[in-house]
Amino acid sequence: MIELQQIRYVRLGTPDLEAACTYATSILGLQEIRRENGEVYFRSDYRDHTLVYFEGDPNDHTVAFVLDTPEALDAAAAQLEAMKHPVREGTKDECEQRYVRRFIAFEDPTGNKFELVYRPQHSGWRYFPSRDAGITGFSHIGLRSTNPPRDEKFWTTLFNARVSDWIGDCPLLRIDEVHHTIAIFPSDRPGVQHINHQVESIDDVMRSFYFLSERQVRIVFGPGRHATSGAMFVYFEGPDGMVYEYSTGVMKIKDEASYKPRSFSSGPESFCVWGAKPDIPEFKDK
Repeated sequence: MIELQQIRYVRLGTPDLEAACTYATSILGLQEIRRENGEVYFRSDYRDHTLVYFEGDPNDHTVAFVLDTPEALDAAAAQLEAMKHPVREGTKDECEQRYVRRFIAFEDPTGNKFELVYRPQHSGWRYFPSRDAGITGFSHIGLRSTNPPRDEKFWTTLFNARVSDWIGDCPLLRIDEVHHTIAIFPSDRPGVQHINHQVESIDDVMRSFYFLSERQVRIVFGPGRHATSGAMFVYFEGPDGMVYEYSTGVMKIKDEASYKPRSFSSGPESFCVWGAKPDIPEFKDK
């Protein structure tokens, strides 16, 4: 089994790099740290970077996870190849571009793109946000899937992901004690469906709700509270239709032996106990 240690970064293509970068700093509240070879890197916590925008196809998304040893990376490559998922070793230049010692690249059954990285770089400097959104770190991603039960099996048999809860057929998967790091939702195409940053408190969620509303940023869900993880949230639209989320108060599952996954209906009440209705295609009852 491939032991994922942590989610690390997301790489997103965009046709308008400057507009995406302006949004990342002035609206989302990330710290721009460098521009190299046509790519722009942003921090949200102690990691060297957690988001990269590059000029390219807006449907070109890659998510990275950390493995803890080079032997684990080699074993992961062998396991993925054995299960008919082709693996590519990152070149020296690509590793330098990602600020990692090594990485391998692969796709899940839907065609979502992933990298498993070894020895990603941390920053010795404190994260300094471009605006006070209260961000404490990059936490999870929503993934599009053409077959959520099939992709659930991929992550729970090849990897150490465990189901925390289901909403209809959509699994919320954890790789540590946090309720979920990967959330899988039905779609007709691959790609990252939303990107989550944790914030310090419900006050930060509400401050950002008003901040975003005043700047006419489209709110697509919330403010609300998830029935599954208990997190309080607001979702909003970013460049190229990417959805971003701020949330706080997510459940932590510390007793693996006693916790049992719960099954929720696919209705809006399973996404928000306060009654907010999502304007997000993958969250709507099919």
